[in-house]
Amino acid sequence: MSQQPATLFDKVWDAHVVRKIEDGPDVFFIDRHFIHEVTSPVAFLGLENRQLQVMFPNKTFATADHNTPTINQHLPVADPLSANQLKALENNSAKYGISHWGLGNPKNGIVHVVGPENGITLPGMTIVCGDSHTSTHGAFGAIAFGIGTSEVEMVLSSQCIMQPKPKKMLINVNGKLGKGVTPKDAVLYIISQLTAAGATGYFIEYAGEVFREMSMEGRMTVCNMSIEMGARGGMIAPDETTFAYIKGREKAPQGEAWDKALAYWKTLKTDEGATFDVVYDYQAADIEPQITYGTNPGMGMGISQRIPTAAKAGGSKASYEKSLDYMGFHENDAMLGKKIDYVFIGSCTNGRIEDFRAFASIVKGRKKADHVTAWIVPGSHIVEAQIREEGIYDILTEAGFQLRQPGCSACLAMNDDKIPAGKYAVSTSNRNFEGRQGPGARTLLASPS
Repeated sequence: MSQQPATLFDKVWDAHVVRKIEDGPDVFFIDRHFIHEVTSPVAFLGLENRQLQVMFPNKTFATADHNTPTINQHLPVADPLSANQLKALENNSAKYGISHWGLGNPKNGIVHVVGPENGITLPGMTIVCGDSHTSTHGAFGAIAFGIGTSEVEMVLSSQCIMQPKPKKMLINVNGKLGKGVTPKDAVLYIISQLTAAGATGYFIEYAGEVFREMSMEGRMTVCNMSIEMGARGGMIAPDETTFAYIKGREKAPQGEAWDKALAYWKTLKTDEGATFDVVYDYQAADIEPQITYGTNPGMGMGISQRIPTAAKAGGSKASYEKSLDYMGFHENDAMLGKKIDYVFIGSCTNGRIEDFRAFASIVKGRKKADHVTAWIVPGSHIVEAQIREEGIYDILTEAGFQLRQPGCSACLAMNDDKIPAGKYAVSTSNRNFEGRQGPGARTLLASPS
């Protein structure tokens, strides 16, 4: 009997179902569990209260990133709440035998940057973390998604999670991206077309020429932003680009194990004739560099365009007007020529070496405007070292920029890097909600370029 054609998502999902519950969620096995200092302390407390152990400490990886300062990381953390959370992560990791990359560790960095760069993230895996942007790891052909604190506790204690199987969406983008159009622009364009809720309840597979030609860094940026259209996650089928990126990384399979893994990874693609619940097709030629103008990632447009009217944008007129009012913008405004106060290059969306290369290629030989404060924050110490080795550090310094130390930084107002109220920040991060980068801060999402 021949098997039904299956999607990439089906192949990975079905291989991890431990038990199906009639009219209920699947009991779903997790290959890799990433934890950080914000969503894990309460989960560990739950384990203690129930006198449970961590089932597979070797499948759990801890790194400090959200509450970490990005200057003077050698000094004690000043904020008592942050210091307590960082200490709790260290203590819990030691107690349960979990690998821990704390502040000052050369492998430390943002969880979704250090996983791939150390070869922890591999094709065909299931990956969770108490962080919504876990979808980043889907770039490797993995099923990766964020979970809540009670689910963090469930995975620590059982290595499984209860999950209903999401519906499947296919997004094809074909053609060639134009000059200056980056993976971040491609995904911001898709979100602007689908809206910030347009993929709710779905898991996305990205396919087509544009994604096939993307670097792994670019694919990670795209999958990272899947959550910003309401999806559970996004994934891209692994190919030669994926295998070349993984090969030789510290935790990647070696020798015979590599050959065996590679043979399996090559089967991870959607079969001819497999069906999706919904399919969208876009053309690369329609995408120009993007900028957001509102208070959700779906309120974006091409940089040369004008802010649409409420009628054209669709949705609730009152909420649209409230959003523009918060931003201090008006319908039909041009975005080009608007004055900005801050620039943030970094985050799990755009904190990889490719992002800093792109930024440096544009600032080289130029000078930073005096009125702009710029935070340039690598996603990990490995990226920071590459920035220095490749001469990017010198280009940035000559242009008047300062390099900070790795961390989530100004992506979210959980550390010292907050945008002041009323100020405009062009940010390479993933969210532009009201107050996301500080109370009253106004965020414009864009690519590093």
